Amino acid sequence: MSLLSPLSALAVAADAGTGLVPGVGETLPAADTALALKIEQRLHERSAAADETTALFYLSRAYRPAWESPARVEALVGAVESLRVHGLEPADFDLERLRRTAAEATAEAGIDARAERELLLTDTLAALLFQIRHGKVDPRSLYREWNFTAPPNPYERAGELAAVLRAGDLRAAIEAHAPDLPLYRALQQGLAHYQALADLGDWPKVPAGSTLRPGERSARIPALRARLVADGESGLDEANPNRYEAPMVEAVRRFQARHGLEADGVVGAQTLLALNASPARRVDQIRVNLERLRWVAADLRGDRLLVDIVGYHADLVLDGQSVWTSKVIVGKPTRKTPSLRDSVVNLVFNPKWVVPPTILREDVIPRAARNPDYLASQRLRVVDRSGQTVDPETIDWEGARQSGFPYRLVQQSGADGSLGRIKFSLSNPYVIYLHDTNARSLFRRAERALSSGCVRVEKPVELARILLDDAQAWSAETLETALASGRTRTVDVGREVTVLLHYSTAAVGADGQLQLRNDIYDYDRAILSALAVPRG
Repeated sequence: MSLLSPLSALAVAADAGTGLVPGVGETLPAADTALALKIEQRLHERSAAADETTALFYLSRAYRPAWESPARVEALVGAVESLRVHGLEPADFDLERLRRTAAEATAEAGIDARAERELLLTDTLAALLFQIRHGKVDPRSLYREWNFTAPPNPYERAGELAAVLRAGDLRAAIEAHAPDLPLYRALQQGLAHYQALADLGDWPKVPAGSTLRPGERSARIPALRARLVADGESGLDEANPNRYEAPMVEAVRRFQARHGLEADGVVGAQTLLALNASPARRVDQIRVNLERLRWVAADLRGDRLLVDIVGYHADLVLDGQSVWTSKVIVGKPTRKTPSLRDSVVNLVFNPKWVVPPTILREDVIPRAARNPDYLASQRLRVVDRSGQTVDPETIDWEGARQSGFPYRLVQQSGADGSLGRIKFSLSNPYVIYLHDTNARSLFRRAERALSSGCVRVEKPVELARILLDDAQAWSAETLETALASGRTRTVDVGREVTVLLHYSTAAVGADGQLQLRNDIYDYDRAILSALAVPRG
């Protein structure tokens, strides 16, 4: 492994503000000196590609051993054994070898064995802290656009390692590395609950069939009743065993609320999907969402505009308080809204809409080819590279589907335009932004994965006023006047806020209870598979 000299490494660590405690200049007993030299040798023999956290940790202490206390070793083994409460696997850490190491008497071991023991334990602790705080899976391996805050560098992690080892209670210090978030704690409680249910086996399945509405009769009612009872419901009247009525309807509504569904008591496709998810499947889902939360926990602090993609909901938090919430419409499964960390760079009043390439290629050109009046009906204008209007009748629309389209399509501003009256421009390169909409009736739908990737906001005017952050210049009346003018205008925001487009199939509901939601983009499976890959 390529390492700095001890003195230069300590200088770099000090410059980085890691808080590492140097041990250079201390007089060590001869046996400890020999062990320190052996630790240094073993670290130098490591591959240049190896993680440097352990090496930097030992450089900071002149290679002095850190695991002389048997109680400290036992605490580390206990922390690994309890990893499943975080949805992680103890097997990733060669638990049997750790147990053997904890049982060995270090005083009787040779220098080589003691050095190997030191590095095994420190490597384990470094990896354990990383997994608990930042996750096992690198999200960049799954999502090319991922740009949430990256984990700290090896110097910072070595400082964290030193701080944890200085703690009086190592086990508590390790646990304190987990995200301190209500959802994380709710997921841990849910994991214990569903794991206990999974140990008992699967619960009854509800057969597929047509949508079941209150008051209807169906041969599937007994199966539905059995499923609800298995989930803890009681008092479900069997006087009319094949009729769907209260109190079973109320039990279904409670179930729907716990799973982020519209609590209307109607057993449709999405409710049936949630009902038939086994306890083992819920365990997997919770593990996936614990991992997701570790990826983004660092960004769930401070001022933020969080767009909950799966929940079709946005929440603006300023100074620790929720100051604005709104329903949103997100990308359909074929045109997903990406998970991004971003910021609002400006607001555009009465924005023009330049049709994005995907919509142009897959939607507009085929419709224009079928219907000569389509562009006019949508107020779309064909524009060439110089900005000149092109007569759509001169274009070979069928040929454009095959050979490409050298023009832009622009929709003029207006409340009836696709972007509505306000656009919230973001800085990402994917042409993803937040905006108003002319199709406001869609907000009445429970499932709102309907857009081509951008996020439509139900209450854009209220959000605009908050982000403008200037009550004198932008009163409600002033803002409405600017919007009513119909003039396209770009305005800088007065308050910078981090925007988080976040995908999660779990949430804490308004009642404080854990919600486990349907996986609208089918993302959980890939994360679960990645969690199953042994740690390298």
